[in-house]
Amino acid sequence: MISDSTLIDTIKIPSELKNIVEVEKLIDRVCELKGVKEELYGNMLIAVTEAVNNAVIHGNCFQTQKEVEVNVSEQPGRICFSVKDHGSGFDFDNLPDPTAPENIEKENGRGIFLIRNLADELEFESGGSVANIYFSYD
Repeated sequence: MISDSTLIDTIKIPSELKNIVEVEKLIDRVCELKGVKEELYGNMLIAVTEAVNNAVIHGNCFQTQKEVEVNVSEQPGRICFSVKDHGSGFDFDNLPDPTAPENIEKENGRGIFLIRNLADELEFESGGSVANIYFSYD
């Protein structure tokens, strides 16, 4: 997460995909508060909800007693959505390229690629159980 930052908002949701609507509401609140432009809003919505989907499915394995936590912090002109699950993480440095011919027709494996292409920066902590997704705005 951004050091020397200000916490804007935070939520915790049980690990069920139906709770993604709460994440969408969080993004709406933050974007309205900060006056984020519509084209950036779309990128935030897709990237952050994809990270939360990954946390629910892969990190917490749909175990509803385990929550996904989303913290939003900022520095002037920069917002960070930090998505944390209770899983053991993953090898984020060795993911298959979803654009490679052998992976093109696979139904999964595009989430991290998508997040990296929509956000200004993506970093992982705690072995991959925390994803920090950064967006610059103004």
